[in-house]
Amino acid sequence: MTTVSLGMPALPPRGFGNISATEPFPKAAHRELGNAQLRANLGHATHTIRDKRIRVVSELPDWEALRDAGSAIKTEAMSRLPELLIQFEEQFTARGGTVHWARDAAEANRIVEELIRATGETEVVKVKSMATQEIGLNEYLEERGIAAFETDLAELIVQLGHDKPSHILVPAIHKNRTEIRDIFLQEMPDVDPALTDEPRRLAMAARAHLRKKFLSAKVAISGANFGIAETGTLGVVESEGNGRMCVTLPETLITVMGIEKVLPRAQDLEVFMQLLPRSSTGERMNPYTSLWTGVTPGDGPQNVHVVLLDNGRTRALADRHGRSALHCIRCSACMNVCPVYERTGGHAYGSTYPGPIGAILSPLLTGVEAEENSSLPYASSLCGACFDACPVKINIPEILVYLRGEDVSGGSGGTAGRRRRSLPTQMDLALGAASWALSSGDRLGLLEKGLPVVRALAGRDEKISRLPGLGAGWTQSRDVPAPPNESFRSWWRKHEKETGKGAQE
Repeated sequence: MTTVSLGMPALPPRGFGNISATEPFPKAAHRELGNAQLRANLGHATHTIRDKRIRVVSELPDWEALRDAGSAIKTEAMSRLPELLIQFEEQFTARGGTVHWARDAAEANRIVEELIRATGETEVVKVKSMATQEIGLNEYLEERGIAAFETDLAELIVQLGHDKPSHILVPAIHKNRTEIRDIFLQEMPDVDPALTDEPRRLAMAARAHLRKKFLSAKVAISGANFGIAETGTLGVVESEGNGRMCVTLPETLITVMGIEKVLPRAQDLEVFMQLLPRSSTGERMNPYTSLWTGVTPGDGPQNVHVVLLDNGRTRALADRHGRSALHCIRCSACMNVCPVYERTGGHAYGSTYPGPIGAILSPLLTGVEAEENSSLPYASSLCGACFDACPVKINIPEILVYLRGEDVSGGSGGTAGRRRRSLPTQMDLALGAASWALSSGDRLGLLEKGLPVVRALAGRDEKISRLPGLGAGWTQSRDVPAPPNESFRSWWRKHEKETGKGAQE
C-alpha cells in the first residue's frame, strides 16, 4: 500500500492542463456572442434539457431531501478525504487492481503512457472522461504516437471536428445535426457518402465506425463518476452503451479519477443515482451504469489500474470558502439554467469546466491569482439559478462573490489573490469612490445634486449609449437609462415635509 499525505499544505500545488483560459472571459465572450448559429444551438439544447429536468424532478416529493442528503455525503467525503482515499486503495488493491497517485497533469499523463507502453499497443478506446480532458491526455498521447479514440457520440463529434468540448454533459452542444453530418462526411473514412442529417442515420454511422474499434482494442481508458472507498468499486454512468463496451471488452482498463470523486459507502449511490440522471439528462434513470471492483478471473479486463488525480484539488480543498466546489458531480444542471452560458457557450470559459461551476472550479484549481483565470469569477449575473438547480446545493453565487473579493483585494486567505498592483486600476478607483460616497448620507446627497447634469448626457430617447473609461465596457453592449431628475431621497424629504404640513393643518 502506498502512503500518501493529503493534509493541508501551506502552499498547495496549483492545477495545470486544460483548466486555464487562454484569454480573458470578457474578450472570449464578446467574440462568441457574435456567433448567431451558436446561440441558436445552445438556446434550443439548454431549454430542452432543463424542461425535461423540471418534469422529472417535480415527480419526487422528497427532491429537496435528496439534495440535502447528497450535499451531506459530499461534505463528509471531503472532510474525510485522506482516510477514504487510503481505504479505497486498500480495497481496490485487495481485489487485484493497481492504484497510481498523480500530483498533477504531467504526472498523470506520464503514468498512463507507461501503462499503455507496457502492453505494446498503440491504439486505445476511451469512454468520456472530464479528468482526461482536463489533463490533455489525448493530445499528450498523440504526440507520442498513441491514438486515443473517443467513443461517446458527442466526444467523437468534437474529436473528428478538431474542436473542443463546450459542455460537461453534451460536449458537442454547440453543433447542430447538419454541422455534424458535414463533419462525418469529411472526417469519417468509412461513412456512406449519401449520409443525411437525420439523427438516426448519424447515430448508425457513428456506431458502425466505432464497432470496429471496440472489437479490436486491447486497452481502454475511462473516467469515473464515483469511487467507493468501502469496496474499492469504480462506476461510470452513461447513456449510449459505449462505456459498457470500454470497461468490459479490452484486456487492460486504465481509469483516471479525480480524488474528489470518492464516496464513503456503496449505499451512498442510492442518493446519487436519483440525483444525477434527473439533473443531467432529465431522465428518471440512466440507461447504463457500469460498476467494477478490481479483477474477476476470466471475466472482463485482467489488467486493471486507476490513476488518482490531484491537479489542484488539494488546493481547492484547503480553501474553506471554496472547497464545496469539489462536491460537483458533473451533472451540468447549472449550465443549462445559466443565462451567461446560454449566450456565450462553453468555449468562452477557456477550460474543460465551463459554465457556473467552471467559473469557480477552474480558479480554485489554479488559484485566482493565475492571471488567465482571474476573470472567470466575473462571468455571472449572480442570478442564483445555478444554486437552485445544483443537486448537491453548491452555493455557486456565494463562492463567485468570495473569489471576486479575493481577486480585488489581493486576498491572503485560501487559494485566491491576484498579484498586488503598484498602481490602482480604474476599477479600484471607482470602487473606492463608491465606498466613500455610500458610507455617508451627506456625501451621497451631495452627489445626487449632480443628477440633472448626468441626465443631460442622454439623448432624446432618454438613454446613454456611450460612456468613457471603465463605463465603456458596459455601454458597448447595452444602453444606460437616463437618471431621474431627482433622487428618491430628495423626493422623500419633500414628501415628508408636505405630509407634515398637511397634518398640522
